[in-house]
Amino acid sequence: PARMGLPALALLLAAGLLPTQASPPARSFQLDYEGDCFRKDGAPFRYISGSIHYARVPRPAWRDRLLKMYMSGLSAVQVYVPWNYHEPLPGVYDFAGDRDVEAFLDLTAELGLLVILRPGPYICAEWEMGGLPAWLLWKPDIVLRSSDPAYLAAVDSWLHVLLPKIKPRLYQYGGNIISVQVENEYGSYYACDYGYLRHLLGSFRALLGTEVLLFTTDGAQAWELRCGTLQGLYATVDFGPDSNVTEAFGAQRRVEPKGPLVNSEYYTGWLDYWGEAHASTSSARVAQGLEDMLQLGASVNMQVPGAGFHALDSTRALFLPLLMLPRPGADFKDQYKPVTTSYDYDAPLSEAGDPTEKLFAIRTVISKFQALPLGPMPPSTPKYAYGRVALQKHANLLDVLDVLCPSGPIQSQFPLTFEAVKQAHGFVMYRTRLPRHVLDPATLGAPPHSVCDRGYVMLQQEYQGTLERDGQTTLRVTGREGDTLDVLLENMGRINFGANVSDFKGLLGNLSLDSIPLSNWLIYPLAIDTAIQQGWPHTALPESSSRGRAGPAFYTGTFETPSIAWDTFVKFPGWSKGQLWINGFNLGRYWPTRGPQQTLFVPGSVLHVGHPNNITVLELEGAPPTPFLLFLDRPLFNRTLSRSTMATE
Repeated sequence: PARMGLPALALLLAAGLLPTQASPPARSFQLDYEGDCFRKDGAPFRYISGSIHYARVPRPAWRDRLLKMYMSGLSAVQVYVPWNYHEPLPGVYDFAGDRDVEAFLDLTAELGLLVILRPGPYICAEWEMGGLPAWLLWKPDIVLRSSDPAYLAAVDSWLHVLLPKIKPRLYQYGGNIISVQVENEYGSYYACDYGYLRHLLGSFRALLGTEVLLFTTDGAQAWELRCGTLQGLYATVDFGPDSNVTEAFGAQRRVEPKGPLVNSEYYTGWLDYWGEAHASTSSARVAQGLEDMLQLGASVNMQVPGAGFHALDSTRALFLPLLMLPRPGADFKDQYKPVTTSYDYDAPLSEAGDPTEKLFAIRTVISKFQALPLGPMPPSTPKYAYGRVALQKHANLLDVLDVLCPSGPIQSQFPLTFEAVKQAHGFVMYRTRLPRHVLDPATLGAPPHSVCDRGYVMLQQEYQGTLERDGQTTLRVTGREGDTLDVLLENMGRINFGANVSDFKGLLGNLSLDSIPLSNWLIYPLAIDTAIQQGWPHTALPESSSRGRAGPAFYTGTFETPSIAWDTFVKFPGWSKGQLWINGFNLGRYWPTRGPQQTLFVPGSVLHVGHPNNITVLELEGAPPTPFLLFLDRPLFNRTLSRSTMATE
């Protein structure tokens, strides 16, 4: 027979008249409303997921933590993207090193984990201001998480930077991101601005495409779901092991009558506040609640209670409580409640990456519903107790203002907030002079709620005491006309949940002396982190002044590791409150007199092998007579010790 020419063959193929090799089905991740489930590549699918915060885990530990989550039987991880971690100043972006979210997402794919992405723009996460950048408050009347044009302009600018990095990693395009959350627990916010949610929906669709599954997460109360949900966004709920599973999913069913049941934040723990007991949640209760949900066919993400440099109302738990860049937020529950530095609130995988009894209880439940990966669980990371390290006083903070504020002070008739002087975190010094002789004790006071968050008061360079938000707001002082009054203001973390996320810092009102306002202030925004990262104070000679041990001062010391640098925990015997850096890395706040956290986690990756490790401590209230730190091989979380008790340990 005559051969068929190539043009004719092409025509027949195009017309579908000749058999062809079957092409692989298109990758898809979709909702099945009839089957009340997800469908992955057309097949019914249910995920069991755990949360991990890459911003709280040092990059060298990413693989270890993710592998342990994979070996626990999880099919997915849930990942927050903190906006303020990547855009510290307007239009200034940082995706390098520990902030390389693309590298983190690529690692999850390499290890065979799917991803549920939560890019905000608001994330809560017990993270400073819920991930929103403090520079948004440079416009004092901005309405956050709303249709305010100034807020939307900043959000749109950020999303146009972030989401193009995400799109190629979506499941539909060959990646491993199966779904993307829009906003977070918006139903718990006072604004209830559906126009804002519609704007976000339009932006996410425009930048990620029409196929990606977009969803919301809210508490399981009717009022939370009323303002947090929107047509076009699949509504999920969050709740913990103390909730009635049937009732909680019943709340989801009232807004999503069909489709998969999803608990996007199943709390395996709860957060710690300074001054309260360490949170713990029963492993048996966590495991039973998980089993109850899985028996209903639900998809579940396990969250460990969260914190960081934060302070606020209620937030959640995380599967993996990790550390890093101290950015804890705060809650507001009748009063300001800053959260501890550590994010380990009785998590299944500890801050140091150690599998716990709770992790194995969860793993046992998962094994009843799907096969576990073959092979053993990776072991706990090795720890080392480096022991006692002596410190020496380097300088009182007041003696090094030229180093910490090289551009000099800002002059103002009345105090300015952190935001007004464009300082996001850390400390600002406020200085004025007494306008008259005060021979009999007079009351130095602040209006209610105007010290945000702690003010360390010095008169003629002598420490007088501390003013505190929702705490002590007056001190009795004496002095002479012209004496220098210094107040060091500390940001303890912006509120990260609820109506109060517009949390301005510094002196929000004027200080007064016997009700007469003080004026003519010099305001020093302090760049302490920057100075320490550049090698100070270890590259400088100690200051000759050695006045007392009370009040803000810097202490330094060094130690060497054996031939390998292992994780460790540092304890602060006899110290009051302050901040720790090792080799320029900010390891966060210590506050043993208030507790419950007594130690700070030091990842081995920040330590040097073969040459000294530089320790810098900023003690704010008073160091012990013989200052030293104690490096241990285990953490101490649940103790609030008195100063006298600690000094004898």
